[in-house]
Amino acid sequence: MAAEALEDEAKRMGHTIKVETRGSVGAKNQLTAQEIADADLVIIAADIEVPLDRFDGKPMYKTSTGLALKKTEQEINKAFVDASPYKHTAGASQSGAAEEKKGVYKHLMTGVSHMLPVVVAGGLIIALSFVFGIEAFKEEGTLAAALMTIGGGSAFALMIPVLAGYIAFSIADRPGLAPGLIGGMLASSTGAGFLGGIVAGFLAGYSAKLIADKVSLPQSMEALKPILIIPFVASLFTGLVMIYIVGGPVSGIMAGLTDFLNNMGSANAVLLGVLLGAMMCFDLGGPVNKAAYTFGVGLLASQTYAPMAAIMAAGMVPALGMGLATFLAKDKFEAGEREAGKASFVLGMCFISEGAIPFAAKDPVRVIPSCMIGGALTGALSMLIGAKLMAPHGGLFVLLIPGAISPVLMYLVAIAAGTAVTGFTYAFLKRRSDEKTLAAA
Repeated sequence: MAAEALEDEAKRMGHTIKVETRGSVGAKNQLTAQEIADADLVIIAADIEVPLDRFDGKPMYKTSTGLALKKTEQEINKAFVDASPYKHTAGASQSGAAEEKKGVYKHLMTGVSHMLPVVVAGGLIIALSFVFGIEAFKEEGTLAAALMTIGGGSAFALMIPVLAGYIAFSIADRPGLAPGLIGGMLASSTGAGFLGGIVAGFLAGYSAKLIADKVSLPQSMEALKPILIIPFVASLFTGLVMIYIVGGPVSGIMAGLTDFLNNMGSANAVLLGVLLGAMMCFDLGGPVNKAAYTFGVGLLASQTYAPMAAIMAAGMVPALGMGLATFLAKDKFEAGEREAGKASFVLGMCFISEGAIPFAAKDPVRVIPSCMIGGALTGALSMLIGAKLMAPHGGLFVLLIPGAISPVLMYLVAIAAGTAVTGFTYAFLKRRSDEKTLAAA
């Protein structure tokens, strides 16, 4: 959506633009070397780390996908004023203290975005093993056991190392990958879980970056730094810190958190559901949403499934609710918004909260509270009924896999209740005058 907004606005302003996208399916509409050479300006609108070495020397302006979507004209104008020549140095894709602070979130999201395909694939394969019975995988030699080995024994075993590895990769480029993977594996083996994986990723990344930036070698030996010296020293440092300093305390925190979640009373469960549900609906795929989702995904490795159920249920509510609102109050929405509502409803069923972004961008004061109220209700109901979700993605379509969600009927009731609250609330709050204002803009 951000790419489409940039393309449409740039064309309206009379500029020639080509937008390369980098999502979960990889790079699309890739820029050629000649197109980069001919460009007057490069705009990087990203919330994760992206390779920038090919833009060395080009005037560059960096922003977020949210600003590119919501304030497109402003960001394009700022790009022409504030862009500065980009100078690439390995592992140093941010510049300045403010950019580095902003980069911490980017590094984390880079790790999360690379981890998610592993988690989703593993979770769905685990769910498939339950088709043969919840405990069928315990019988060796069966297909259920093979599926559990693939999903739980392999995919989920890679989850934390991949998270840590790509956090480190984002910070220090390729030299940081090996130390990050090793640190993540140690976090997993010591019981430090996803919290330990995050710590390991930043330890490995910044130690590798420090060595790359501060250690000078004769020119004849410089080539050894990225393949020998940095991986060796950073891995050794990260590994020792994880074993002797970080592993024990963080493992204790994770064990305590897991015990608390598995044994908490209904009142605490409802409060946690309210918090997670509201977080999922606050910024629709932004940092708060991702923090809640990462929390739920991280607990899957410790076989704690209730928070993930609440998170996915609440995450469907914004897009479903906006679709319902356009149906309930058709006269308050223009034709384009009603069409967007249909698409939003489908995206909601797929657990894609971003389907509600076009509505939130136009009317955030009414849309976001409406979504948060519905999401909080759904999260609370999901935790209250003790719903468990084995697959961390897929929306309503995981219902096709027996055992992936339990209890199914009450889980659907929780989603329907939140959707109804969001849909009716926004249908009531939406002003008819908004249509005239938008049409005149």
